[in-house]
Amino acid sequence: MSFTITMNLVLLLSIFILFIGVFSEEALRPDVNVGAIFSFNTINGKVAKVAMKAAENDINSDPSVLGGRKLFISLHDSNFSSFLGIIGALQFMEADTVAVIGPQSSVMAHVLSHLVNELHVPLLSFTALDPSLSPLQYPFFVQTAPNDEFQMIAIAEMVSYFRWTEVIAIFSDEDQSRNGIITLGDKFAERRCRISYKSALPPDPKAKRGDVLRELVKIRMMESRVIVLQTFSKTGLLVFEVAKSLGMMEKGYVWIASSWLSTVLDSTSPLKSETAKSIQGVLTLRPHTPDSKRKGDFVSRWNQLSNGSIGFNPYGLYAYDTVWMIARAVKLLLDHGGNISFSNDTKLNGLGGSTLNLSALSIFDGGKQLLKNILDTNMTGLTGPLQFNQDRSLINPAFDVINVVEASSRQIGYWSNYSGLSVVPPETLYGKKPNRSSSNQQLDSVVWPGGETTKPRGWVFPNNGRELRIGIPKRVSYRDFVLLDNGTDTVQGYCIDVFLAAIRLLPYAFPYRFIPFGDGHRNPSYYELVSKINSGVFDGVVGDIAIVTNRTKIVDFTQPYIESGLVVVAPVKRISSSAWSFARPFTPYMWAVTAASFLIVGVVVWILEHRINDEFRGTPKQQIVTILWFSFSTMFFAHRENTVSTLGRLVLLIWLFVVLIINSSYTASLTSILTVQQLSSPIKGIDTLISSNEAVGYQVGSFAENYLIEELNIPKSRLVALGSPEEYALALERRRVAAVVDERPYVDLFLSDHCEFSMRGQEFTKSGWGFAFPRDSPLAIDMSTAILGLSENGELQKIHDKWLSRRACSSEGFEDQTEQLDLECFWGLFLICGIACVVALIVYWWLMFRQFSQHRPEEPDPITPGSSRSARLQTFLSFVDGKMEQSKSSSKRKRDSMSSSNGFHREDEQ
Repeated sequence: MSFTITMNLVLLLSIFILFIGVFSEEALRPDVNVGAIFSFNTINGKVAKVAMKAAENDINSDPSVLGGRKLFISLHDSNFSSFLGIIGALQFMEADTVAVIGPQSSVMAHVLSHLVNELHVPLLSFTALDPSLSPLQYPFFVQTAPNDEFQMIAIAEMVSYFRWTEVIAIFSDEDQSRNGIITLGDKFAERRCRISYKSALPPDPKAKRGDVLRELVKIRMMESRVIVLQTFSKTGLLVFEVAKSLGMMEKGYVWIASSWLSTVLDSTSPLKSETAKSIQGVLTLRPHTPDSKRKGDFVSRWNQLSNGSIGFNPYGLYAYDTVWMIARAVKLLLDHGGNISFSNDTKLNGLGGSTLNLSALSIFDGGKQLLKNILDTNMTGLTGPLQFNQDRSLINPAFDVINVVEASSRQIGYWSNYSGLSVVPPETLYGKKPNRSSSNQQLDSVVWPGGETTKPRGWVFPNNGRELRIGIPKRVSYRDFVLLDNGTDTVQGYCIDVFLAAIRLLPYAFPYRFIPFGDGHRNPSYYELVSKINSGVFDGVVGDIAIVTNRTKIVDFTQPYIESGLVVVAPVKRISSSAWSFARPFTPYMWAVTAASFLIVGVVVWILEHRINDEFRGTPKQQIVTILWFSFSTMFFAHRENTVSTLGRLVLLIWLFVVLIINSSYTASLTSILTVQQLSSPIKGIDTLISSNEAVGYQVGSFAENYLIEELNIPKSRLVALGSPEEYALALERRRVAAVVDERPYVDLFLSDHCEFSMRGQEFTKSGWGFAFPRDSPLAIDMSTAILGLSENGELQKIHDKWLSRRACSSEGFEDQTEQLDLECFWGLFLICGIACVVALIVYWWLMFRQFSQHRPEEPDPITPGSSRSARLQTFLSFVDGKMEQSKSSSKRKRDSMSSSNGFHREDEQ
């Protein structure tokens, strides 16, 4: 009996120990606690709640994920309150939470990041996407959706794609929206665009209708019609509602909303009719997630998961993937021997006297490793490949470009950080070489506000009652270009008429008023006039404004409406014909060289022909006459003597070619001299002025002064400022200046009244006149188009003829003095001819020496060496002077006598 009782006790004790062991093992494998902080009455809050719970169930249904542990997500509703968000985070820290998902806003993310940094608890958010949340400052904060920086790049590239240059930004005055607009401004600057006005509204959802109305009324009065709206759903819909009531959703306006609008479209169906009407034609972005079977299965069961309480949007996919990212990181931590344990924070030990239970806040021992595992994530989720790059942003961020049409979203393209704007899904381009060229950027057609399909211009004249201030130069000379009547303030002139004709071609009203610039006593500085645009004094400048480099650096110019360029004007004198005009084509030196060449060639040909050509033989007097006659008769190709030697013919052929060129040049030059009146001046062009030390005049206010000093290095001391055509004429006549440098249109007018002067040389600069407007002003483009229209329809020429066509000055029938032909023009020909003569003589004398050696035997030894050389020279000259046939017969007789003499002596010796 006692044995039975003992066995029962042992059995009971064993069972008790077994249960204790089981419970102890379960106690050693605690649940994985994850917190989530959202405003769950918002669209993204509702979507996130459904998606996170779906991920929690899927993870817990698969024991292999956490090795039998359970994932438990605790939800905390911050209800738009940062204070409640902080309370929720502290509660999670007390409950040994390994990671926190959220918060929903970037304002709270900045605060909570300091807390998780201290306690080593990773904080993951797919909605707090503020670009300023730096991983260097907040190492435990991780953004698990594309950062707002990429969304701002996408908007900037859309604006650049449609060629708008100015936008207005409306944003909620809180961290994420404000920093997003700052980033947008930076991205615009990279593309030569800018934000012309920033309108800040109270943080969402505190904005009231009055706040929005006040801002939109100001915006409606402004120039830009491209508006970017960076806020959240409640404030954003309120903005569109008020804009609709103000007529700002009609033709001409462009609205681009950030991704908040796509979440409204995706998750709120159907929209209220008033809301749907207020967002027609708006462009917005949606985070792009590539299609896959897993994504399709998840979307198909969304209604079941949400019980129809909220529609699906892409942030639900990011919420689901974020939970899985944490689960995989925890599994990796446990698989490598880590555990979920917490330790006290020594920094809180001295705060024990506080009524706050700060001692319950513990440091997650495995927090750093868990963070590393999260950042090393490399998996494929519902949103596609999940992987972080070095700056801790997700790889391959992309967005769908959406156009709101009839209460639905119409996709018109994609944007990706890899290839920019395209009409094909980004994932199909990742395997190709990236191409961000402007020609490769594409979007489908857009339906704009008001139902328009034509791209809006993007700007209008400000509807604030202010006319554009157009500066004009108050000229005191050359008033044909800009003429201001001091009595009536009437402005007219060539430049003014071109401007007025151009604005009549613009497709919109152009309110303006002319504002003179200058003291009326001297022409104003045109650089100072143009600079007034940059300083905001003028909205544009109209007049005879030359388009030069230093001005294009501060303003934009229209298409040139008249060609211009710097030219040189100098005094000239008429050269009349005289008895000696025939000698003017050549310089004296050229005449001397030509005459000498005739004689030299004649002598060379005589030398080459003398021994074999009877026409070049005779008495010395006859031969001199022959040389002179032959030389100068070649000028007219009338020489009667024939050349029989090869060398003579070669020299004569080359010389006749030289004579042909000289004759033709002389004839052409003399014809010009005798048939056209000539103007003579020592100034030949700008090169003459540069090389001289004489004074040079320029027009007051012209860019010519700086050009002459900076580009041509003419000392300023040589430059003389002149204010009017009368001063030009007086300075030139009195030799105060050697020449005047000015722009071609002014010079044409000056010369029409002053025939004693003339342009010397060619234009040495090429430019034009245009109208100036602020940098990146769309007016410059539209006015350029209008000027081209004036040119094509002939109106520009009519205006020119009206103001600038004058009676032709009689001097315009004159030509500049024909340049005399000097040796430099022909030295190549003379060189060729000289070389031919020298070579021919060398060959000739070599042949003579050779023949002389063969035909003249050695003479008996003379008595003295001197007499031998003299006799030999006389013999050689006689040989050269003799006719070739006589020379040969004489040589033959000499050889025969020598042979007979040699035979006689040999017989005697025998």
